[in-house]
Amino acid sequence: MALSALSSARSLARFLVKNGRYIHATAPAAGYKSSVSLEKIYPGSGLDMTKSTQPPKSEGINFSGYIPIEQLQVSYSRSSGPGGQNVNKVNTKVDLRFHVATAEWLTQELKEKIAEKYKSSITSDGCLLIRSDKTRSQQLNLADALDKLRHMIHTASYVPPPPSSEAVERQRRRHEAAVRERLRNKRDRSLVKQSRRGPESEF
Repeated sequence: MALSALSSARSLARFLVKNGRYIHATAPAAGYKSSVSLEKIYPGSGLDMTKSTQPPKSEGINFSGYIPIEQLQVSYSRSSGPGGQNVNKVNTKVDLRFHVATAEWLTQELKEKIAEKYKSSITSDGCLLIRSDKTRSQQLNLADALDKLRHMIHTASYVPPPPSSEAVERQRRRHEAAVRERLRNKRDRSLVKQSRRGPESEF
């Protein structure tokens, strides 16, 4: 039994020596990355938790989506939403606010657009207020409030693309057709009024 195993090992060794070059040539390159690898899906990311990473910064009106929660004022209170008796015992309602003018994580362009679009949601002291009591969970309501804030900033920063030449031409034709229709209706009403008048008497 031992001699058989030794013979098999020697045969395998001779095969590897003989075909070593072929195996090395057909082996995949060490730098190969799959199309669904972490680096290709999320460039610049990694699994090293000890490595410090810089949060993305917004540029101009382009919001990065990053919201530093430590720079927000978060308060909790009793909710009036779903949850039965739970709403009378746990502070699940979330009030999230921040001072728009002094928010360092927003650019000046974004601050101006937020102040203009959501002036009714900004308090007298200049804070934007977002509330959430959607669920019976405090953490889920906090996540919902952050999602609302992120959506509000994206909406305020949205700039519609300029209309295409085809859209401008369609708008011009519609305007001309509306003008023609208005003049035709005006002429028809004038003819109706003239037909209602009696014949003019001659003195």
